[in-house]
Amino acid sequence: MPRSFDSIDLRILAALQADGRISNAELADRVGLSPTPCLRRVRALEEAGIITGYRAELERAAIGLGLTVLVGIKVDGHRDDNATAIQEALVAMPEVVSCHLVSGESDFLLQVAVPDLAAYERFLLGTLLKLPMVKDVRSNFVIRTVKAGAPLPLGHLSPS
Repeated sequence: MPRSFDSIDLRILAALQADGRISNAELADRVGLSPTPCLRRVRALEEAGIITGYRAELERAAIGLGLTVLVGIKVDGHRDDNATAIQEALVAMPEVVSCHLVSGESDFLLQVAVPDLAAYERFLLGTLLKLPMVKDVRSNFVIRTVKAGAPLPLGHLSPS
């Protein structure tokens, strides 16, 4: 059950999702608080694990990561030690920018960012397929990203 939020918490969360670099003074002004209580609320949201971090979003092509691949992985055997080992291996791979345990045809769905097709081939053959617990890999090449990095929807959280 999600924690209850008041309207100010919800405005803080929405504002920080839209602009994580907003100053505390500007944030306080936007949500109708003075800076000190605003900062206290932000810190409380951080300490509660609601706000988990702040980061810059980078344009992949501008930094030489022009190919994004969505990769479905089927695991050979669903033993606990296999699950732990593959999760640890996937987390350690810098090319894997997101990894999800899923239901359906695949056991894991990855988002992989690499410079080009040759780099993906090296990653696939030299890294991913060398994992002993990988039974099958299905690659889907992203042609164009229509939506990414959107703020999480907060509409289901009614103010308490």
